[in-house]
Amino acid sequence: MSNDLSLGIGTRVKHPQYGKGVVIQAYTDSYEITFLDYGTKTILKSFQGLEILDFVSSETDLLSFEKVEKVFTRIIRKLSDIQEVVSIGSKWRGGLLILQPGDKQLKSKEVPIDTFFHKIVMVRDRLRVMEQRINASNLSDDEKVELQQYITRIYGSLTTFNVLFAEKDDYFVGESKS
Repeated sequence: MSNDLSLGIGTRVKHPQYGKGVVIQAYTDSYEITFLDYGTKTILKSFQGLEILDFVSSETDLLSFEKVEKVFTRIIRKLSDIQEVVSIGSKWRGGLLILQPGDKQLKSKEVPIDTFFHKIVMVRDRLRVMEQRINASNLSDDEKVELQQYITRIYGSLTTFNVLFAEKDDYFVGESKS
């Protein structure tokens, strides 16, 4: 890396020892970089072993902490298969989903809500992986947008199940009506 190049917040880098990371703060003589496996480290600007993976100009440093956090979360999801822990709402724990057929001669089916919830979360996580793969693909921008809109409509179809989630941040979100 050249000493005269100033990295902006959000720049993705690769360190020979610490691996992949993201610049979260820039100082006069150093950068604070958060690495996937090593946490936050201070790296001097004079360090020559830093490889730039995705450059962000220092002119765009005016990011809020919330935006940096969102960027970093997106990068972690993109670079790893780590799936976040999603909790079921406490009122549903140990509950039972009963599927009662309209034909009274047929037997009902009982499924533990925890099992059903786990399947719903798996669907959500797989949709997220599909989104990541679409974004990283060689499809045209128009094709990516079309597929993203389709996935958004799928999320919208799944909003009925939001009642099962403990945290609102984990909800399915479809198209907004703004």
